[in-house]
Amino acid sequence: MRVAVCQLNARDDRAANLAAAEALLVRSASAGADLAILPEYVDYLGPGAAMPEPEPVDGVVGEFFAGVARRLGIWLVAGSFHEAGPDPEHTWNTSLVFDRSGTLAASYRKIHLYDVEIPGRVSYLESATVAAGDQPVVVDVEGLRVGLSICYDLRFPELYRQLATSGGAQLLVVPAAFMMHTGRDHWEVLLRARAIENQCFVAAAGQTGDHEPGRTCFGRSMVVDPWGIVLAQVPDGAGVSVVDLDLDHLRTIRSELPSLANRRL
Repeated sequence: MRVAVCQLNARDDRAANLAAAEALLVRSASAGADLAILPEYVDYLGPGAAMPEPEPVDGVVGEFFAGVARRLGIWLVAGSFHEAGPDPEHTWNTSLVFDRSGTLAASYRKIHLYDVEIPGRVSYLESATVAAGDQPVVVDVEGLRVGLSICYDLRFPELYRQLATSGGAQLLVVPAAFMMHTGRDHWEVLLRARAIENQCFVAAAGQTGDHEPGRTCFGRSMVVDPWGIVLAQVPDGAGVSVVDLDLDHLRTIRSELPSLANRRL
């Protein structure tokens, strides 16, 4: 399975964001990717007052990425987008997975919401405008079990343990818009930890650069193997990195160091 992580700088122009995402997906497909992963909020990342009207799964954003997946003949984790939520004040932060025919194979609503107050550095209350999901999701991608998550989920290892044990995940995907001040210290450490403790590949696609005043994302999208080794990383700026996942290597690690089987609860 060849996997691409796509890194971009979404801003306050939805049409431009979708066009930029499509260009990265074209590059991924040209490099032979079977599965491509886009960042969190690929549709819009700018001031809340100017955000386009939230949509259902089969709205403009969903249909756009379904068409790209179908045209390129790839599996696609379309990062996340602003899905119309349970009430007028809240959206869902939703990740969509499309198969090679453009059919919606799975969707996941972000469970853990980023409510953080660091005096003088960041004040962000995601729960004020976003409703939390409540269902972990694993999808079968041509025999590869893929566990879904979004950004802040990365700090909650119990979700990934459930994806790996109950869901049988072999690859964990993390579309993200990780903030610069936490990303430079925690991003790689957390990704490698989730890979090691669950003996899974991890593919994380992040937003990069400035998006609005006071919001800068870390980027550094990467793929980590089940031993915790970073196989590839996208440098600063928009870009793509493509990696072949060696599933025999995963099976060897789980066999020789059976930490999942050795668990005692």
